[in-house]
Amino acid sequence: MIATTKRRKAIAEALTLLLPAAPYSEIEAIRAEAGSRHMKELPPSIAVWLATVAHVRHQHTDYEQLLAEGYDRDAARFFVIDRTNEVLTSWRATRLLDPDDDDL
Repeated sequence: MIATTKRRKAIAEALTLLLPAAPYSEIEAIRAEAGSRHMKELPPSIAVWLATVAHVRHQHTDYEQLLAEGYDRDAARFFVIDRTNEVLTSWRATRLLDPDDDDL
């Protein structure tokens, strides 16, 4: 399902606020994920945050490799949190992952 015009605009605004310096290609991938069907019930800002974290985790960390090596999802997320925050920081993100949060 394609997001409505109002939702697409809200997602674009949330992306601009969260990731002011992210590369265009990264923004477009995150925008597509945030606008996907399984995110439609979430507020745009939350959909953008979840899509951003998932994108960074899968594209810019060793998360997939850790899973392939047998680590469970929570352990793999724990081990990539610093790298995830490094990428977010390089994009001047206005929010980072908190290592003390149970919902990494």
